[in-house]
Amino acid sequence: MSAVTAVPAADNAAALAHFTARLAFETDVSDVAADLADKAEGVVVIDSRSLESWNQGHVEGAIHLPTREIAARAEGLVPREATVVVYCWGPGCNGGTKAALEFARLGYRVKEMIGGFEYWAREGFPVETASGVARRSIDPLTAPVSGVACAC
Repeated sequence: MSAVTAVPAADNAAALAHFTARLAFETDVSDVAADLADKAEGVVVIDSRSLESWNQGHVEGAIHLPTREIAARAEGLVPREATVVVYCWGPGCNGGTKAALEFARLGYRVKEMIGGFEYWAREGFPVETASGVARRSIDPLTAPVSGVACAC
């Protein structure tokens, strides 16, 4: 018996609904990096981590807004018409999900950046600190070392 097919794959209609819904709620670091590089209008990136984490490094161009402060400060920082992209540390952290929930409660359109800051840095995208902006070496387990997109 196959471990993969022990539970049958969903029928086509259910699969379409599921994967379409996931893309409505999530985006990845490569797509966010492309939008930031293109200066795409209407996209605001929010780092929901602590100040100590932010200072350690963050997505260049992101706004620092810890989850616990979203309800009080979002209105003054984030335009209502924007699509908000939130992130926290990485896949082992649900802080981005909690931040997305806070924005949704306030009526914003919101997506979570899967992979979080961990995959942003591991894929070699610009990391900003008080010292400036730097790019780290690409982790070959997360992205092509050549710098060419995976084309996914």
